[in-house]
Amino acid sequence: MDRTDPGGPDGASVVEVKTAATAALIPTIRAVASDLAARADFDLDAISDLRMAVDEACATLVDIAAPGSSLRCAFSVHDERIGVEAEVDVAAPDMTVSTDTFGWRVLQTLADEVELVGAKDNGRPTVGIKLDKRAAALPR
Repeated sequence: MDRTDPGGPDGASVVEVKTAATAALIPTIRAVASDLAARADFDLDAISDLRMAVDEACATLVDIAAPGSSLRCAFSVHDERIGVEAEVDVAAPDMTVSTDTFGWRVLQTLADEVELVGAKDNGRPTVGIKLDKRAAALPR
């Protein structure tokens, strides 16, 4: 499912993608991220970083997804940044993503901001990763 909403929060364009929570479909979401960043005039390094961050976030979530659940990814395209919110349903409310792993460190390096989010969606426990990537790298 793909939906574009030009009247998103703060005037952002919002694109939502929903797939089965399987590793085989992550390249589709990664391609959407890359295309949105290119259309928003991100530089090549920022496009690559966003693509890899989305890949890592989705792979991390697919690993803990409940059997038969969906991977939902929403992209908020702003003038100078893209926000990404990816989430999956999990089997138990106490399931989460470890933030002391190499994969989490990769996410922190590739994205300008990253955070773990958990919520209940229609009574189902969910786990999500929220990240932001700016169009051009800021000096560190």
